[in-house]
Amino acid sequence: MSAATPETRTAAPEGQLDIDAVLGRATFNEKGLLPAIIQQFDTREVLMLGWMDAEALRRTYTTGRVTFWSRSRQEYWRKGDTSGHAQFVREAALDCDGDTLLVQVEQIGAACHTGTRTCFDGDMLAPVQGFSGVSGTAIDSAAATDSAAATSSATADIEGEQNNGRE
Repeated sequence: MSAATPETRTAAPEGQLDIDAVLGRATFNEKGLLPAIIQQFDTREVLMLGWMDAEALRRTYTTGRVTFWSRSRQEYWRKGDTSGHAQFVREAALDCDGDTLLVQVEQIGAACHTGTRTCFDGDMLAPVQGFSGVSGTAIDSAAATDSAAATSSATADIEGEQNNGRE
């Protein structure tokens, strides 16, 4: 998609969205798609991840309903048109690189096609929890020592990999 130039783009009236400016900031991947993280606006719960091309992004920003590009069906789909489980846009923002979109929505019904509230309800992976380092928390000194040793070891491993790449 070619970006609009300042000469061809007209400014949106005050208080209205300049969709061309949004599309100009968006960085789509080699397939012309942008990942869109969908989040419940009031609880900040992450509901799902979908994909948008420029037209789906335009539709989402201008209609107030989330529209995705289906990679499997090769067509647009608006969340809720068949299931009744709609997503109404409350806010949206591109990340600092413009290559990921965060859409905060009011979710009506289930967000996942399986019928669950979110697409992340079913398979908790239980990763090792990292140390926050927040001052004022109780810290087991042995764990802190182990953490420092692991960090030192990891840093040495990374530096070794970087040096190996230069040889």
